[in-house]
Amino acid sequence: MDLEELGQEAAAEYVLHLYITGATPNSTRAVQNIKGLCEQYLKGRYELVIIDIYQQPELAEQDQIVAAPTLVKKMPLPTRRLIGDLSEKDKVLLALGLSAPFGTASPHD
Repeated sequence: MDLEELGQEAAAEYVLHLYITGATPNSTRAVQNIKGLCEQYLKGRYELVIIDIYQQPELAEQDQIVAAPTLVKKMPLPTRRLIGDLSEKDKVLLALGLSAPFGTASPHD
């Protein structure tokens, strides 16, 4: 993450930080899952910052990250945290303050 990315966060309606640990299978799935959900439900309204804890441990410490992958919804408030590969679509949408259109989501999406 650089200063330009930080500046873009101020303009985004949703600001999400995804903490990962390199290219592990869980981290890779989490990145794919959140990118897919953001493009489907928040297209053009979000800023997703992917932070590798191995490369930027100071950011993980600032956000008090104790497990990875962890998604932190910074904006809109309240702040929410989700741990895991974000494969449970309904729970992720609920944490983001979104809900799937009726009949489009299933527990196994």
